[in-house]
Amino acid sequence: MTDALPTEADAAAEFDREAVREALVSWYEADHRSFPWRETDDPYRILVSEVMSQQTQLARVEEAYREFLDEWPTVEDLAAADRSDVVGFWTAHSLGYNNRAKYLHTAAGQVVERGGFPETPDELQDLHGVGPYTANAVASFAFNAGDAVVDTNVKRVLHRAFDVPDDDAAFEAWANDLMPEGESRVWNNAVMELGGVACGKAPRCDEAGCPWREWCHAYATGDFTAPDVPTQPKFEGSRRQMRGRVVGALREGDELELDTLGHRVRVDYAPDGEYGREWLRGLLSDLESDGLVTVDEERASLRR
Repeated sequence: MTDALPTEADAAAEFDREAVREALVSWYEADHRSFPWRETDDPYRILVSEVMSQQTQLARVEEAYREFLDEWPTVEDLAAADRSDVVGFWTAHSLGYNNRAKYLHTAAGQVVERGGFPETPDELQDLHGVGPYTANAVASFAFNAGDAVVDTNVKRVLHRAFDVPDDDAAFEAWANDLMPEGESRVWNNAVMELGGVACGKAPRCDEAGCPWREWCHAYATGDFTAPDVPTQPKFEGSRRQMRGRVVGALREGDELELDTLGHRVRVDYAPDGEYGREWLRGLLSDLESDGLVTVDEERASLRR
């Protein structure tokens, strides 16, 4: 255990930053959702995707994004377009808030006039309609020069994983402290993927192979509330869920030693720990009483 957590986040616990970083990036690079804007570092294409994505479902954005770039493939093409055509495209694709189309068209003109895209978050905010979040996203994904992204998904992940208080300054401090220096592109993609795939409002910790289960406060306690999830899910982390995992593991392994079974049920299982043999035997006792499993001193199996 090394490195104190950020004092700005009002936390005193310690953890291994490098292990946390490596686990997340490795998880992301091994398998992640494919979106066309993740396959480019063209700032124009990334800006288009970011403006389209504001409060719009990604499934609808992807189709509109491809068609928009077929119509206006470069920033110069968009700057030269008739604004009414751009707004008409926006309306036809139900992207909402037509002002975004106007702002994007104006921003394209600014980029052409200045001879290229600005590269830092502060400079990108000089473009019309580009606020701090969008500026940071373009800087991160186009130029690898951004700060940590802090959106609703990221706040949820940090709150659950590290028990960060629901405070904007704390979230900013934690997010920036965790992000490896000079790696905003891969890091911000990875942490947002974590929030979108594994740590949504209804968490999918084991199903998605969440790489932070080892350190996660919510996974350890079963409390998956978050700033945007005011009520705790009834099933995730519950005893009922753990019983289901026991049965599932025994179906696959027929008869298993208790410690082998424990590790299949919880990633943080430790024979003498809080989630150890005593905890596991409690689950097995319930299942044995229900006539579902057979247990001896060292092994368990499904009752046939």
